[in-house]
Amino acid sequence: MPQPTYAIIAKNLKKSYGKNQVLNGISLKVERGTMLALLGPNGAGKTTTVRILSTLLNFDGGTVTIEGYDVAKEGDAVRAIIGLTGQSAAVDEMLTGRENLIMMGQLYHLSKADARQRAEELLKEFNLVDAASRPLKDYSGGMRRRLDLAVSMIATPPIIFLDEPTTGLDPRSRIAMWGSINRLKESGATILLTTQYLEEADQLADQIVVIDGGKVIAEGTAKELKSTVGKDRLEIIFDNKSAYAAAQEALGSRVLEKNDKDLAVTLMINDTNKDVRSALEILADAKIHFSTMSIHKPTLDDVFLSLTGKSKHDEETA
Repeated sequence: MPQPTYAIIAKNLKKSYGKNQVLNGISLKVERGTMLALLGPNGAGKTTTVRILSTLLNFDGGTVTIEGYDVAKEGDAVRAIIGLTGQSAAVDEMLTGRENLIMMGQLYHLSKADARQRAEELLKEFNLVDAASRPLKDYSGGMRRRLDLAVSMIATPPIIFLDEPTTGLDPRSRIAMWGSINRLKESGATILLTTQYLEEADQLADQIVVIDGGKVIAEGTAKELKSTVGKDRLEIIFDNKSAYAAAQEALGSRVLEKNDKDLAVTLMINDTNKDVRSALEILADAKIHFSTMSIHKPTLDDVFLSLTGKSKHDEETA
């Protein structure tokens, strides 16, 4: 009998804590061998969704199946085929990286020899060989998260849940983590990733579901989501206030935004070649000189502001 196309299916998922409804009818599907990113601001319900899908939390309504197993009725079968990496490392600070992996392997009922072998494979896979003999308390944040991801892969599960695995990491560690996650996907794993960062979803995910207030508010690829917030924009920066003022008058209604501090104007462009050429011809005819120009795609902040009513900056500040 052929396997179903979707490894993870949640329909009309609901969860409340007293009068606080955290999930209000969320539905999503993850095709086998692909990655879906669950994107949303703080408090949107991302972690609650993952905890339900991974059998750690009961739910009030809806249905969830993982590889055909009913999460509510067949929790043991689900737990046998999933791996979970949460927002904090589930490891022992005083043990070395190698010892943590061996210990977890034995908890998964591997023999000591098999646990050692699997530990060495994972240390190599996640670029932790040089740090394998150091106690975890001496690891950097990025190394800790990579080790936590390695721990979740001890039993080579076909389904992996990653709950904001790069939160708090510096850019270099985040990029290293992206490489590790991409290799998991290339190995054939089905992955559900939660994140606040569209650029992370853009780099990693095949599909994105955006939730806010416990509901799905958008879904599609990163490119499709970014296309919903408008066209490309042309920014032109001027050398002096005189040129800046003259440009605003010459360009007229084409000016979408102006930045008095940077002496910059922004124009919406529908046809890149035609609209950019037209704007430059207007400035040239008026003998207005500019210092730099650049074309911008819709940004992460644009998407967050459009879909959730909050900017990424607001989220991180909060």
